[in-house]
Amino acid sequence: MYNPSAAGSASSTEYNNRSFLYEVVGLKSGNGINNDLVRKSGTTWITVPYNRMNQELQRITRLGGQIISIKPLNQVSATGAETIENKSQEPVNKAPKAKVKAKVPVNTYRPKNPFIGKCTEIYDLVGEGGIGTCRHMTFDLSGGDLKYVEGQSIGIIPPGTDDKGNNHKLRLYSIASTRHGDNLEDKTVSLCVRKLEYNHPETGEKVEGVCSTYLCNLQPGDDVAITGPVGKEMLLPDDEDTNIIMIATGTGIAPFRAYLWRMFKEGDKNPDYNFKGLAWLFFGIPTTPNILYQEELEKLTQEYPENFRMDYAISREQKNSEGGKMYIQHRISEHADKLWELMQNPKTHTYICGLKGMEGGIDEALSAAAAKHDVDWIPYRKQMKKEHRWHVETY
Repeated sequence: MYNPSAAGSASSTEYNNRSFLYEVVGLKSGNGINNDLVRKSGTTWITVPYNRMNQELQRITRLGGQIISIKPLNQVSATGAETIENKSQEPVNKAPKAKVKAKVPVNTYRPKNPFIGKCTEIYDLVGEGGIGTCRHMTFDLSGGDLKYVEGQSIGIIPPGTDDKGNNHKLRLYSIASTRHGDNLEDKTVSLCVRKLEYNHPETGEKVEGVCSTYLCNLQPGDDVAITGPVGKEMLLPDDEDTNIIMIATGTGIAPFRAYLWRMFKEGDKNPDYNFKGLAWLFFGIPTTPNILYQEELEKLTQEYPENFRMDYAISREQKNSEGGKMYIQHRISEHADKLWELMQNPKTHTYICGLKGMEGGIDEALSAAAAKHDVDWIPYRKQMKKEHRWHVETY
């Protein structure tokens, strides 16, 4: 039986100087792991240094094994339990070198004194036959001090006044570019904005969102009032060998585009962050033409097959196992056991961004996976939240 306290109760800083004991089933002789590690019961015990946890997890998975538990080695030794060294591992002699965490900028510009940036680029993201209007737009930050990091948001103040004569209030949008900007010159910020359109429930009159309509109608050269940046909930961990699970619907892809571009597209501009883990994106959209940034994302899956995986949930085109529409929670359910296994690694982070309605379905899918190991999902999820491994930004 899996013990959640063994993998989920310590903060990430406590793992730096430790080794962990993996209890693994499903491995057989001749599979690349030393035969003396395999008991008659079919259980394999593998001692894994902290700085090789991700690599070992991927290796076990490739060999068809399943991790039943992960326990700090010093806890196991203290109880007198048997420990077996995995001779294929490197010796535990060094903890990973800690990086100096950069200060996260917050509220450099406020509503009373916003930064005025210029729109330099704007283009459609929805293909022919898709639903609605969604555009990618970039603003020039030259001449100002607006710096940001991946996972933050900026505020946009639309011009004009509301029906009461008051200035419009700012709206927050997740940043869709890395800290270096799409052109890697440290002078731009980009957004992914869907134009809000709906029919009034009482009058049937078409209603358009004030700020989203303003942004989607911008032209290169137009001025834009920008505030922020804000937000610390969706920040990426500094560790290069973390696993990053990303669950998005619609424009919730914005922060994940920033993550992926930082992981895989910055090259020499990003010498201090060489991503080595697994990035797994689940993306829910209504139709294929609504797959935002489709060409670039699919190119990443081809270029980095060992480090990036992507699964779509296309609600109006795909069917779930029961024959209904395929929503993001159904896709999560299909892979729940694998996701649960990944979450046993203390260096796995999960991010959810998009429509709030998907949260219940995600909990349901992962509850079923956790129950197979006699674990109550909700307390486990709360523990991951305390450890800063569970990040949610929904609306």
